[in-house]
Amino acid sequence: MKKPTLIALDSKALSEDKDAQQFYRSMEIDVLARTLWGEARGEGTGGMEAVAAVILNRVKVAQERERFWWGNNIIQVCQKPYQFSCWNRSDPNFRILQAVDETDLYFATAMRIARRALAGALRDPTHGATHYHARSISPYWAREETPTAILGRHVFYRLV
Repeated sequence: MKKPTLIALDSKALSEDKDAQQFYRSMEIDVLARTLWGEARGEGTGGMEAVAAVILNRVKVAQERERFWWGNNIIQVCQKPYQFSCWNRSDPNFRILQAVDETDLYFATAMRIARRALAGALRDPTHGATHYHARSISPYWAREETPTAILGRHVFYRLV
């Protein structure tokens, strides 16, 4: 039996492949929606939109700087270890996050927000924030910072 060979894909050809683009876009929507659901489902539409803005702001910073430590695209930013706790394997909601689907009203809402975010149809209520935390905690990184917004139970900051 002949051993299979691996070949590098031509990035130009891949970028022209509509099926690949559509598949990647659906992955971005899914990961973003799961992040919104995991981080802010208790904050309603406004809270989920604010978290989406933070993620998009991080991607924008990475693109402006040609890369950044938290990742360069939506999937990398959302799943960067210890940035969004819902993706931490030790988080009690991690397994639920993996299994939730659009029969859950909050996840269906998160999917709508994610689609709008990727279409560029969301305003940024955080005023450029790249970080946030729950009002009930006081992380070391926020001590000397001025919030850009306080929305619901979250406090937002721009730290770049």
